[in-house]
Amino acid sequence: MTKKHNIILQPSGRRGQVDEGISVRSAARELGVEIESICAENATCGKCMVLIEEGRFEKYNIDSKRENVTPVTTEERAYLERRPKLLKDKGWEIGQVRLSCQAKVCGDVLINVPEESRGNKQIVRKSASNREIEVKPAIRKYLVTMSPPNLERPIADWERLAKGLETSMALVRGTDEKLPRWHEMQIDYQCLRGLSTTLRAAKWNVTVSVWQDKEVIEVQAGYVEDSYGAAVDIGSTTVALYLCNLRTGEMLAAESEMNPQIVYGEDVMSRIQYAIEYPDGLEKLHKAIIATLNKLLKQASKAAKIKTEEILEMVLVGNSTMHHILLNLHPKDLGLAPFVPAIHKSMDIKARELGLHINPSGNIHVLPTIASFVGADTSAMIVAEEPHKQDENWLLIDVGTNAELVLGNRKRLVCTSTPTGPALEGAHVEYGMRAAPGAIERVNIDEKTLEPKYKVIGVDGWNTDHADFKGHVKGICGSAIIDSVAELFRAGIVDSRGKFKKGLDSKRIREGESGWEYVIAWAEETSIGRDIPMTQQDVRQIQLAKAALFTAARTLLKRSGMQSPDKIILAGGFGSYIDKEKAMLIGLIPDCALENVYAVGNAAGDGARIALLNVEKRNEIDEVTRKVERFELPTDPEFQNNFMLATSFPHMSEPFEHIAHLIPNRVADPMAKNFVVK
Repeated sequence: MTKKHNIILQPSGRRGQVDEGISVRSAARELGVEIESICAENATCGKCMVLIEEGRFEKYNIDSKRENVTPVTTEERAYLERRPKLLKDKGWEIGQVRLSCQAKVCGDVLINVPEESRGNKQIVRKSASNREIEVKPAIRKYLVTMSPPNLERPIADWERLAKGLETSMALVRGTDEKLPRWHEMQIDYQCLRGLSTTLRAAKWNVTVSVWQDKEVIEVQAGYVEDSYGAAVDIGSTTVALYLCNLRTGEMLAAESEMNPQIVYGEDVMSRIQYAIEYPDGLEKLHKAIIATLNKLLKQASKAAKIKTEEILEMVLVGNSTMHHILLNLHPKDLGLAPFVPAIHKSMDIKARELGLHINPSGNIHVLPTIASFVGADTSAMIVAEEPHKQDENWLLIDVGTNAELVLGNRKRLVCTSTPTGPALEGAHVEYGMRAAPGAIERVNIDEKTLEPKYKVIGVDGWNTDHADFKGHVKGICGSAIIDSVAELFRAGIVDSRGKFKKGLDSKRIREGESGWEYVIAWAEETSIGRDIPMTQQDVRQIQLAKAALFTAARTLLKRSGMQSPDKIILAGGFGSYIDKEKAMLIGLIPDCALENVYAVGNAAGDGARIALLNVEKRNEIDEVTRKVERFELPTDPEFQNNFMLATSFPHMSEPFEHIAHLIPNRVADPMAKNFVVK
């Protein structure tokens, strides 16, 4: 019998057991992950490069080593040695980087498939929304014309420029506004180094870029009208960058990429643990995100037909762990009680200090964090949605690997966070995958025939619209996972506790290797040659994730003296693709009138863009976040009972009146009395 080994493929999150001796590329294909290759696996095209990650990965219970694939072949070494610049630019070494067509599996291994090697590119659903933003950037440009120095007035170049700038600022801004005097102005050191050369080459006629009315960060010859900035949302799973014109507010380009830190852990706690366990753990995590940001900056600049050096400011947001890793602050204390971050307040840092490839004098503004696991991305969400300006009580939920929740109105805001795990995004579900071509994204089940129909990313319509639907399906992504569990419950295939009902008349309901399951797609409909079911264990993973999110929401509502919110706002790329009725049917979100449940897209990215284009919003959010009341779920003595009640569909004891019509035969659960919460 052929020996089997575990293989984990990131960033797709696919995993499984494969035969010993199979090539990494073939193993990936078996698991639904396409790796590019055009040379018929002769090790000549180099398009199938992958990275072998080393270390102990507790989440998967494996020790991944380079020795767990066959040694580097002569053909591989020859190919890689002919490309020293590639290895240097990427920071890779031979043995770490392999050609997947040549490396064969001989032990448990975690493989990182770089973006350029992926056959099916990840769909990163973090597009910006159309919002009206009042443009008041932190950086303004002023045209300054000076007389050249002479022996009678040999004033230093900077002082001469500063005096001219004082005049120009007063002419442009008027005398109503309090502006700095010339001797109060500062100039960035890097900018100062090239000042004399620029002034003389420009014949003393220059455009000066001033940050926050107090520091000169760029001096350009002649008249230059436009400045550029970038807003970035660094999520645990995805990174989204928006390049904007700071004068007009126009968005010039948007780029996104999977967060490369996924290789070291799919959720924030596993990345914190990685940074603690390995001496170079934080350095690897930090360098990975900086490299990705620089890649996105380069791509966006190329799309907008500008140089990266023309970007003068960036606004960055992310959860508290992403925030710390970005700033190269060790996140270990975030993972240990009392879960204290290194800093709450917003920060301004020079681009050169972080190694970001924009103008080296440019400013990096990082929005404030709010609590241990309520970070700058939540601050940005508040900027975008403005619950602090409403009379109604709004519940904002950023749904992701880690969920952040804010509840309240202009009088009071409370917040908390909860790890939901990566199950909602496809990981820990047997055939789960992130959104990419070939992923099932929508599922409906006929309650009479118990037959499914589904939609696949990259294919128009439902599978039932095609007479011969074959070879398209690779797996199932987060939105369809929620659909599937909700439909299994609605159609009576699983009960309120998530258990499969036996004796139902359908060939799709069967007992598999790991228990009862429901087959959504038969093997002939897939490209991996295997049936794709939702298993009992898959349902259990969703129960745990949804119970954590619902309990967090219920805790905030109770703390605020409310039974339900007036409005629920689902934020985040994943939140935007959730079917709100099905999310409520399984109890992922609290009961609320469905017409008052809204998806707003990437609110964190929108908030970052607003803070980039309007400096006044930075001051506003600094003030608001200091007033938000923080609630740590681990301190709630009722959490465990609330959690157990919430594992049922939609809930063990709450009525969920707004979706009650979908479950007409619902009966009271006799177990509810064992988990009574005061």
